[in-house]
Amino acid sequence: MCIIFFKFDPRPVSKNAYRLILAANRDEFYHRPARAADFWGSNNEVLSGLDMEEGKEGGTWLGISTRGKLAALTNYLQPRLNRNARGRGELVAQFLTSDMDSLSYLKKVSAEGHLYNGFNLIAADLRQLPDPAIEAQGGEYVRPILSKYAAVCVRCPDYGTRTSTVILVDADGHVTFTERSMLGSDPTRWETTTHEFRLQS
Repeated sequence: MCIIFFKFDPRPVSKNAYRLILAANRDEFYHRPARAADFWGSNNEVLSGLDMEEGKEGGTWLGISTRGKLAALTNYLQPRLNRNARGRGELVAQFLTSDMDSLSYLKKVSAEGHLYNGFNLIAADLRQLPDPAIEAQGGEYVRPILSKYAAVCVRCPDYGTRTSTVILVDADGHVTFTERSMLGSDPTRWETTTHEFRLQS
């Protein structure tokens, strides 16, 4: 199970404070192909890793755009997965590349949620703070799941934490995106990359 921690302060009092601090682990089968975080999309405005699994290509689990759109996804355990369900990673990619505000997008996803296997989705526009959608997300659904299933770092023979990401957005809109990714399917080999940019106004 993936895990996301975030601290959100829409109006930090100090210039040295952060509007957003987000830390996330992506847990996945080691053999599932994925690309490490890099810029993509029209004008290279989206920064995220990409799922390269056949039939799920182009989806992502976490990303941020230079326009200030942020989205993150975790899957949740179900007794049975629907093998014909749409890829959940498209939910993040679609928000990051759309012109929809986060609240409208989440309402759309709510109406279409039955097309996917279980998921939790965070979507926010960091230029429109405070964002009412991000303040309303989580609540009573998150605590029971975390207390029952969560581990900060998962290690199993063929499954576990493959990517760890930290996103920092300071009071001036400067973004630092640091990702540590497993190389191939070898849990002993890792690579760390950092990307920095300023949110467009």
